[in-house]
Amino acid sequence: MRKKIELAVLILTVLGLAVLNQNLTRQVASDKISVRKNTVVIDAGHGGSDPGKVGVGDVIEKEINLEIAKKTEALLKKKKVEVIMTREEDRMMMPEDSSASKAADMKKRVELINKETPQIAVSIHQNSYQDSSVRGAQVFYYSGSKEGEEAAGIMQNALLSLDAGNTRQPKANNTYYLLRRTQVPTIIVECGFLSNPEEAANLSLEEYQDKVAEAICQGILEFIRQGKSETS
Repeated sequence: MRKKIELAVLILTVLGLAVLNQNLTRQVASDKISVRKNTVVIDAGHGGSDPGKVGVGDVIEKEINLEIAKKTEALLKKKKVEVIMTREEDRMMMPEDSSASKAADMKKRVELINKETPQIAVSIHQNSYQDSSVRGAQVFYYSGSKEGEEAAGIMQNALLSLDAGNTRQPKANNTYYLLRRTQVPTIIVECGFLSNPEEAANLSLEEYQDKVAEAICQGILEFIRQGKSETS
C-alpha cells in the first residue's frame, strides 16, 4: 500500500512539473516584444551637467557623442531608417536640479527606448583608461541578450573600417543600467579612448567623426538587414 501511495505521489509530482513547465513556456512566449522594424534609437551618452570623460587636450566626451550621434542620424535617414534620438542638444533628459539627476536621466533614456521598441538601440560613448597607450573602438552588450551579442559582433566588425588593426572584441556586461533595463537589442559603442592622444585628437576632428558615424551606420544597417522581429 505504501509503495502505491509513493508511486501516486511521484506521478502527481511529475505531472505538476510538466504543467509548470508549460506555464513557464507560455510566459516566456508572452514576454516577447514585437519591435518596430527599420527603427533605431540613437543615444548620445551624457549631456548637460554630465560631461562624461574629459580627455587629452580637454576633449569633452558629451560633445563628441552628440556630434557622432547627429551624423549617424543623418546617414540613417538617407537610407530611409526611422531614427529616434534621446537628445539632440547639450542637456540631460531630466531636470538637473537634484542630486539624483544622473540616475533619473538614465531611467528616462531606458523608458524612451522601451516605449519606442526599436529594432536596435545604439548608445554612443567614448572610453578612457589610465594607460594612455590603450586605444581602439569596442562594443558592449548585455550578457543575457543573444540578439544584443549578435548586434555587438556586427558593429565591432563594422568599426574595423576605422582601424583594421583593432583586435578588440565585443564585450558582455551585466551591470550597465542601459543594457540591463532595455527590452530590445541594445549596444554601447565606445568609439575610442580619449585618454589616448592620437585617438582624442582624431575624435575631435569632424572628418574622423564622419568616418565613425559611417561605420556605426553600416553596423546598424547590417543588423537591420538580418531582420529580427521579436526579442525577449
